[in-house]
Amino acid sequence: MTYSDIEVGFDFDPEPGLADNGDLEHDLQALLEEVGRAAKAADMAVVIFIDELQYVDEDELAALITAMHRCAQARLPVMLVGAGLPQLRGRMGNAKSYAERLFNFPMVGPLPEAAARFAITKPLQDQQVAITEDALDSLVAATHCYPYFLQEWGKQSWDCADESPIDKSDVESATQVTVAVLDESFFLVRFDRLTPSEKKYMRAMAELGPGPHRSGAIADALGRPVTALAPIRNGLIAKGMIWSPSHGDTAFTVPLFDEFMRRIMPGDDWR
Repeated sequence: MTYSDIEVGFDFDPEPGLADNGDLEHDLQALLEEVGRAAKAADMAVVIFIDELQYVDEDELAALITAMHRCAQARLPVMLVGAGLPQLRGRMGNAKSYAERLFNFPMVGPLPEAAARFAITKPLQDQQVAITEDALDSLVAATHCYPYFLQEWGKQSWDCADESPIDKSDVESATQVTVAVLDESFFLVRFDRLTPSEKKYMRAMAELGPGPHRSGAIADALGRPVTALAPIRNGLIAKGMIWSPSHGDTAFTVPLFDEFMRRIMPGDDWR
């Protein structure tokens, strides 16, 4: 394995018959069991971190769940910490029916308002800089308490302010810059992955507001039957653009995407 100018390798011959039969589910199980035994013998633990876990193929996800299940049964110190979009719970349940009993699935969404305010005020206080209450109110409202947006709006508000305290006009100036930055990067990268039909579906959702929305309401906005739109909806869920908080409901996975869709596809040409 090579990273930058650092190369790490193992000068050991593989052990025949161990994790080499070509069946991922059995090979990964055998591999993690051996890793777990070695860690246990050394009085250590192994933690595997995987981001964007919802994009892992179902057969690979099933193999990973099986291997973790076996390590749990054998009481081996091997743990998995995964992060993904809300549909991850359903995908893991489809891969292995017992996944929901094996793992905990805490939801990580927008911060509580008090925490969002603290995330802005604490770094400012550390630099002996203040922010007015109405500026803080505007910043929290603009970001919907979404952690990444708090970072972006906070950075731009800092850059726009000439002196302490940061006031509402600084946040308003920062909002114009931040929206442009998000449109050109954060949102556009996701938008460019969509097919024309998927873009129209997302635009219809945006017309209805932040959501969640009933599938029937989105179909009505497009003037098409719900059944005809099911493949498009499924494709958007697979791409991580939308998710289903409950049966028949559809919501954006990222706050403010509805506003972006209205900006990038204005008017009624999308219908």
